[in-house]
Order: sequence, then structure tokens, then C-alpha cells
Amino acid sequence: MVYTPALVLGHGIPIVSEEDNIVELMRKFLCQITSSDKKYVRRGSIESSEFIKEVNSSLDSETVLDREERILQQDMTRQIVRCLSEAKESSLRCGILLLPRPLTANVALDVVRSSAGEPCGLRGAFIQVYLETQLGQQLQTLGTITPDPTVTPTFELSVVFKLDKDCWPPLKHIFVTDKVLKLRPQYRLVKKKLYSSASPVIHEFC
Repeated sequence: MVYTPALVLGHGIPIVSEEDNIVELMRKFLCQITSSDKKYVRRGSIESSEFIKEVNSSLDSETVLDREERILQQDMTRQIVRCLSEAKESSLRCGILLLPRPLTANVALDVVRSSAGEPCGLRGAFIQVYLETQLGQQLQTLGTITPDPTVTPTFELSVVFKLDKDCWPPLKHIFVTDKVLKLRPQYRLVKKKLYSSASPVIHEFC
């Protein structure tokens, strides 16, 4: 038969068995872990809140930038379309000019992004628009675009559209005004910094 000491000795202090002692130690240990976990969770929640605020602030900044970029892109798209419309009747002398649907919007976005980092941004650009024919390296001038005539240009952009080789008319019909021309989705963008000895940067977009 096993007995559990339960006698009271002097000053009313009970005698505790080894099993009870072990249980008490485990209880204290668990209490320490629980209290430290609560502190950690609380600290983590504060840090998470600060992190969320930082992320939201970053997203707001990106949203503002995207909105500004979109406005610039839309305005540049209109200017490119206007330039091509004028060229259709003047330099191209065609009745119909066919464009892939996203072409002008894509070109406008790349023009806007090419102006990033420039002192005056897009306002400091001088844009020349060309058409590359199937005859080789020949470039036909279609027009120029100056986003802000009041600003002295700091860089020059050359936008080179490419003509669909199947739509280029025979030489004998080159001056016929009712011909149909079609542009390819591919184009070239050449950026040259003015007042700088840096070499032009050429980007081919497919």
C-alpha cells in the first residue's frame, strides 16, 4: 500500500510529494510560456499594423503614379493619332491608314515611360515620328510632336512605325491617293539626350 505524506509539520507547512512538486514546476513553466507568448503576440500585432500602414501608403503612391501615367498616356495617344491623321493626307497620300488597335496606346505609354527621370519629364521631349518602309532603311517623316512648346527640349525621341510589307503599293501607284496602307504592330523608339555626349538608346518593340 502506497501512502501520500499529508502530515503538517511546524508553522502549518504541508509536506509535498515528488509527484506534486513536479506538477507544480510544470504549471509554473507553462504559465511563463503563456505569458511570454501573449507579449509576443501583442508585439507582433503592433508590428503588423505598422507594416500594413506602410504597404497601404506605398500602394496609394503607386495608384497616384499610375493615374498620372494613364493621363499622360491618353493625351500622348491623341497627339500620335492626330499626327498620323495629318500624315495620311499629306506625306502618305493614302485614302485609308490601318492601325493595329493597341499600337498608338502602346507607343504612347513607352514614350511616357521614356521621359521618366528627365529634368522636365515628358514636357521636355521633342518627338519625331517616322515610317520605315519595306524598301530597306528608308525613313519617311510623318510629323513632329511637342508636348509643351513653352519648355526647351532636353531630349529627343524618334518614333519609327513600320509599314506592312504586303500593303506597300507598287511604284507606279505610289502617288495614288486612294491606296490603303497598313502599319505593323512592331515599332522602334530611339532616345537621344540633348546637350549630352551620350549615345542614343534604341528600343525595338515587338
